[in-house]
Amino acid sequence: MFQPTLSEIESLARMAGEILHDGYEKDHDVQLKGVIDLVTEIDHQSEKFLLGEISRRWPDSRFVAEESGESGRGELVWYIDPLDGTVNYAHGVPIFCVSIACAWEGATRLAVVYDPMRDELFSAEWGRGAQLNGGPLHVTRVAEVRQSLLVTGFPYDTWTAKVNNLEYFGRFACVTQGVRRLGSAALDLCYVAAGRFDGFWELTLQPWDVAAAGLIAEEAGAHITNLQGEADYLSPPLSILAAGPELYEKMVEVLNQP
Repeated sequence: MFQPTLSEIESLARMAGEILHDGYEKDHDVQLKGVIDLVTEIDHQSEKFLLGEISRRWPDSRFVAEESGESGRGELVWYIDPLDGTVNYAHGVPIFCVSIACAWEGATRLAVVYDPMRDELFSAEWGRGAQLNGGPLHVTRVAEVRQSLLVTGFPYDTWTAKVNNLEYFGRFACVTQGVRRLGSAALDLCYVAAGRFDGFWELTLQPWDVAAAGLIAEEAGAHITNLQGEADYLSPPLSILAAGPELYEKMVEVLNQP
């Protein structure tokens, strides 16, 4: 099996990011996948580019991608979100990114998240730490919920879902310095890795949303599980909780309040 290098994936992410950057604030063909779940032609262009390049360079590949789903066969498993933050993108809000993770032998090994508007490249290699534009990343050492700034997101079925995260949002909003909602789960996790946020939780996600950024946050020192406390946060029902080890335990206490 011919394995990619981190620098090769970084290069692919930058090229896909150029597609997003070049299309930003232009008129888009916006389609609805759900009531509030959007997709644009730029999502498709970015994903087509990534799948094409990866298939050409590493034929032994299987894909788990947002727009085309699962495809291909091979020992390399690629989790691809060609445009994380599509709703932001379609509205001209400059908070979005490209997310690429590569896994083999049952573990995510390489991860890159690229924000083309800020030219911020978050990356990680399993067991070798995480970086932002080449500099090391570390989570904060905040240990108390009342001293924390958190970030979260809401599911696309918020209008109808019985469990829509609003209750948890309210709990944390009342006991923290604030809770933000950026609209990109991948950047949420990367911002935890960078120490910009102290913790992140979300209830309803997909593997391509968090595979790359999850490894980046873990390599920066975050403790990450699903909301049931299980280490596998890429299998359904997919949810995630990420923070420095001490704050993680305090967030669990808030989530488990009766």
